[in-house]
Amino acid sequence: MAAGLTAQGRYFDGASARPHPVTVSLTDRLAVSGPGISRDWNLLDLRATETVPPLTRVGAAGEAARVEFSDEALAAALAARCPDLYRRESRGGTLRLVLWSVAAGLSVLLVAVFGVPVLARLAVPLVPDAAETRLGRAVEEQVVRLLNEPPLCTDPAGRAVLDALVARLAGAAPDLPRDVAVSVRRNGLANALTLPGARIVVLSDLIAKARSADEFAGVLAHEFGHAALRDPTRSLIQASATSFLLSLVLGDLTGSTVIVAVGQAALSAGYSREAERAADAYAVALMNRVGGNGAALAAILERIARDEGEDDLAFLRSHPFTRERAAAIRAQAGPEAEAKRILSEAEWASLRAICGPDAAKPEKSRRRRPGSDARP
Repeated sequence: MAAGLTAQGRYFDGASARPHPVTVSLTDRLAVSGPGISRDWNLLDLRATETVPPLTRVGAAGEAARVEFSDEALAAALAARCPDLYRRESRGGTLRLVLWSVAAGLSVLLVAVFGVPVLARLAVPLVPDAAETRLGRAVEEQVVRLLNEPPLCTDPAGRAVLDALVARLAGAAPDLPRDVAVSVRRNGLANALTLPGARIVVLSDLIAKARSADEFAGVLAHEFGHAALRDPTRSLIQASATSFLLSLVLGDLTGSTVIVAVGQAALSAGYSREAERAADAYAVALMNRVGGNGAALAAILERIARDEGEDDLAFLRSHPFTRERAAAIRAQAGPEAEAKRILSEAEWASLRAICGPDAAKPEKSRRRRPGSDARP
């Protein structure tokens, strides 16, 4: 056997599935070298895993790192020099390894299900306002991309009415984060998305589906409730942490899983029933303070819930609605709420036309290809 055999191979560090090109050299030890990689293994410690020839994959016993190569001469020389190369662990050792792996996986799942929500609630107050604002801008950019870049609605008259309504609601909500930003984008989904930093994206079909200004204002006030309670930030922290834990299990620590999860979490926030009830109560109290009809929130949500064949169920997918919530909303609003109006008919007409005159009519449900889903 010739000393100093070398071959080209691929090194896996055991933390990710990314291969690293390396040179494998056999002398009295097995050396693995490449950009940023330098390993030197004792031949007595080497173990081979099952592969299909001519591929050979080896690593030190007890380590996750492995190197693989396809040089038959090097493989034969290595087998001759390493008496324990193909030794298998005892059945009991394999069973212990499997049990430890299962236990580790279950531990991660338990932390994701029970520990992450608690940690997210504790972490939200520690997020600085400036950081939350930057996070909101970044998430909004990603959400807009996921929605296929729907255009902004900027009709001057409608925008003026919306700005005045937002200022009126925000002025009566001292616990709302500063610089609340509400945008409207033309889209055939009846939905509103609240992002970190009090950034709210209204999809135009929600305005078209509303039968009064108070219905729309009630939904907007509900979203203000989520912003004031910082539910979006908590939800995104929870989604990111859960995705990171899953990345640990799957061996993907590149961050791509976390990035995708943040955008998806913003589109389908999935707030708890407690969070939804708290936002309802916030909305009704806010509508009462500004002289609006708080009960209108129940009316629009009930109507959307009945319309089971339309895309406007998108709102209910992220804001689960129940009859008990409707009853609580009406009870808090009081019997005199029905007589209140937050905007004049002329102002409401201008707001409905914020995306142009055609946007005042609800868009028909789109036909989707089997297996596709255009809703958030």
